[in-house]
Amino acid sequence: MVARRGTSVGNVNESKDLQNVGLLSENYNADPDFQTFWDVWTDIRDNYVRQPIDETKLFYGAMSGMLRATEDSYSDFFDPELTKAFNEELSGSFNGIGVEIGRRNDAIVIITPLEGSPGEQAGLRPGDIVLTVDGKEIFGLSLEEVVSMIRGEIGTTVALTVISEADEQPREILVERQKIEHIGLRWEFLENDIAHINLSSFDKDSENLLNQFIREMQNRGGVDGIILDMRNNPGGFLDMSIEVASEWVNNGVVVKEKDNKGEERVHHSRGNPRLENIPTVILVNEGSASASEIVAGALQDFGLAQVVGKKTFGKGSVQKYEILPDGSSYRLTIALWYTPNDRQIEKDGIVPDFEVELTEEDINAGRDPQLDRALELLGK
Repeated sequence: MVARRGTSVGNVNESKDLQNVGLLSENYNADPDFQTFWDVWTDIRDNYVRQPIDETKLFYGAMSGMLRATEDSYSDFFDPELTKAFNEELSGSFNGIGVEIGRRNDAIVIITPLEGSPGEQAGLRPGDIVLTVDGKEIFGLSLEEVVSMIRGEIGTTVALTVISEADEQPREILVERQKIEHIGLRWEFLENDIAHINLSSFDKDSENLLNQFIREMQNRGGVDGIILDMRNNPGGFLDMSIEVASEWVNNGVVVKEKDNKGEERVHHSRGNPRLENIPTVILVNEGSASASEIVAGALQDFGLAQVVGKKTFGKGSVQKYEILPDGSSYRLTIALWYTPNDRQIEKDGIVPDFEVELTEEDINAGRDPQLDRALELLGK
């Protein structure tokens, strides 16, 4: 996500029948009468057969229902337990299987497994559609409900049934839950004076780690080129994406937000672009989403980097994240974002300048044609 730090089933005929007998008024779509809500709440509290009723659970259910009713994939509610887990994930340390999941076309999908995570090692791949968790079908469940089913105690296992476009049959993946200690930015200096930066998430440490890389690079006399590897980067904090892009973009627009009133908020680079004059290639794939798409889109628009790999996930919206007094929280989509050249990539993604496949056979053989293409473009 991009977040500001802070930041019985009925059918149509049944409905018609109810309308005919007067149980649904002609004002069905009128503005809500909150007294009706309290009437139903009171009826459940006083008359539901299984008592006592957990009013906290009712309250959280109503909150979750409101966010789900937006029919937005990225707006959701977290009870206090899930809020704690979510905040741990943003901090880079949490218990789980190390995958980022999201909703697309009413399906729960794997956006990306973190590098070296139990999920990646077990065989989960970007784009996998989750069908069941521990044998239970998840269709119709909220994103937070699926997250809570996947999380659990360290050392226990969870079974995910998944399928992708490349699969003829669903696959069952058994994953052991572990303590995930994630470092979102690593780098190495290749023998040919190329710096390979692996940026796998935009979290609270991204700016400090990037500063450490730049100091080390300068101390060794600079480099001839940079490969910014954001493959399988699911995103993170909006302000961190702006900080990263600002190391290349000199006094320019990094990203634009447009809200429901059409008002535009423009985020500019923050000066002193220390990497501006170094030839750069960006690597992306289907697991690159949100903040990673902001950086790739900005550098591509300004001609500051060539983009190699596969079309990105297509997460072009901005969420605010609010923690409530009782420890619960919610995310709400408040804007769509646009690249400097006014590209809106929601569901369409960033299209690489050079599309290069990385197949399962390549991975098993230890080959990386996407990285090889980046090295070719840098003349190495």
